Amino acid sequence: MKGRFVLKVLTGNANPELAQEVCEHLGIEPVRMRCGRFPDGEIDVKIEEDMRGCDAFVVQPTCPPVNENLMELLVILDCLRRASAGRITAVVPYFGYARQDRKAEGRVPITAKLVANLITVAGANRVLTIDLHAPQVQGFFDIPVDELWAYRVFVPHIRKTVKEPLCVLSPDVGGVKMVRAYSKRLGCDLALVDKRRVSGSQTVSYRLIGDVRGKHVVMVDDIIATGGTVVDAARIARENGALSVGICATHGIFADGAVERLNASPIDWIAVTNTVPRRVESPKIRYLSVAELLAEAVKRIHEDRSVSELFE
Repeated sequence: MKGRFVLKVLTGNANPELAQEVCEHLGIEPVRMRCGRFPDGEIDVKIEEDMRGCDAFVVQPTCPPVNENLMELLVILDCLRRASAGRITAVVPYFGYARQDRKAEGRVPITAKLVANLITVAGANRVLTIDLHAPQVQGFFDIPVDELWAYRVFVPHIRKTVKEPLCVLSPDVGGVKMVRAYSKRLGCDLALVDKRRVSGSQTVSYRLIGDVRGKHVVMVDDIIATGGTVVDAARIARENGALSVGICATHGIFADGAVERLNASPIDWIAVTNTVPRRVESPKIRYLSVAELLAEAVKRIHEDRSVSELFE
């Protein structure tokens, strides 16, 4: 397989700017294609280059509007399969529906598994993604999945911009593994917020595990959607003596009301990546690019080299 296929990158309408950046790092042009709509709203795709035997990478995060972007991805994958592409990789920097990864209560779907099945059936031979909300989603696929970690982008930024002494904080117990990765590479302490429901009502108790007093706190998370969890965690950190609180979150979804909530919070700055297109502006928000990281992973997959070596 090595060197046999021509590398080609395609994109739908989800994040063409990121796809263009990836292509610039690879020294190629994105494939010419049409991805529009029929009058009734159905997706209309036409690839305007020969794809037979190529190594195709489709850059399409399933960010809002989630269902539109997911369906575009599926249609493009099917188009490539029918165009006899040699190998098809779905590059999904932000993998939507990953939060629905189990039956937390009766009569609910496991949508992460459904989406994994759809991507596979549509024609993908492998998946490349960044910071899955639930790492076990990798196991929902019957094809190879390469998960990249955004700390490759955030750690240099933290080293350049955040003063010592430093502490990394997880806003909930589910993010402990991610916080450990940052703590190890930054050589600093870690802490986490334990959030518990104390009754059947909406009452919630918070407990800080770790010492943030007199330290500059960097909270790390995979997604900012409404901002409620990180705002609560920032308040707890400030109440426990943190000198400043910043956030590094891979996917900046910023649902309705999130920016206003974050602007009014004790959070000093927020760094997110461009896995999701730049949709909102705020003096607190910084955007960092994952294009170089994605391009290096695409190149390694194309050349049949290890992707995990990027994080060793």
